[in-house]
Amino acid sequence: MSLQKADVERIAHLARLALTEEEAARYSGELSNILDFVRQMEGVDTEGVVPMAHPLDATLRLRPDQVTEADERSLFQSIAPMATEGLYLVPKVIE
Repeated sequence: MSLQKADVERIAHLARLALTEEEAARYSGELSNILDFVRQMEGVDTEGVVPMAHPLDATLRLRPDQVTEADERSLFQSIAPMATEGLYLVPKVIE
């Protein structure tokens, strides 16, 4: 598929991009090459190919689920204006 310079200028206008005449001519060729490559890829038989989430067989490195800080809830609630039964009390807000 070949994009003309007018097509690239129209796309640039829709994307609110300012292109010079030289850029529009260059991008029309580059985008045409990309679209031709996509057309080639559409012809590849992918039957039986398992979709991949990542090109490498990578797994996430997870840290152990361990407590790293002491429970200081009672200390924090002791300085709170209002707290009861482990909950902070705040004024009711109605809009």
